[in-house]
Amino acid sequence: MSEDHAMQKRQKEESAVKEVLSWIITIGLAVVAALFIKNYVIINANIPSGSMENTIMTGDRLFGNRLAYHGKSPERGDIIIFKFPDNEEENYVKRVVGLPGETVEIREAKIYINGSKTPLTETYLKDEWTVATGPYYFEVPEGSYLVLGDNRNNSWDARYWDNTFVAKEKILGKAVFRYYPIKEAGSLY
Repeated sequence: MSEDHAMQKRQKEESAVKEVLSWIITIGLAVVAALFIKNYVIINANIPSGSMENTIMTGDRLFGNRLAYHGKSPERGDIIIFKFPDNEEENYVKRVVGLPGETVEIREAKIYINGSKTPLTETYLKDEWTVATGPYYFEVPEGSYLVLGDNRNNSWDARYWDNTFVAKEKILGKAVFRYYPIKEAGSLY
């Protein structure tokens, strides 16, 4: 075998090794990027119950923005994904009703914030609220939130929990986009 031929063979082998390494590095970077996005940017949620109907339906899947509350606090009306206060192994999705430091009174299926005479406007409720309509009185601690489902007649929410409030550090993200079912895909706001 001539020296030129041996050199060409070595170059081809080196080129093949470089190509394989290039693919391994590319795939590795893609996996790292996907894990970073999944753990620090986006949270995926599956809706197992009808507690948020008609806003979010049973079986819907959605994305939440994990960065939504970095440097910013949840606002009344936001739909949040959080660690369930009574069992942090479970993630729940509910709507923020009471903010830190507020008093929230529920009576006759109406919500009153800080003693207001005018009830909270809740256009997102599924049906006329007839189950567990009050009276309830909550003093929301600093750094925590009061959350309820949009389907008040069928929602396991703060009205029933042992640990009533969701601490800000237990909020995983703001629900922002329904991606399944495809025909219902779109923004939640």
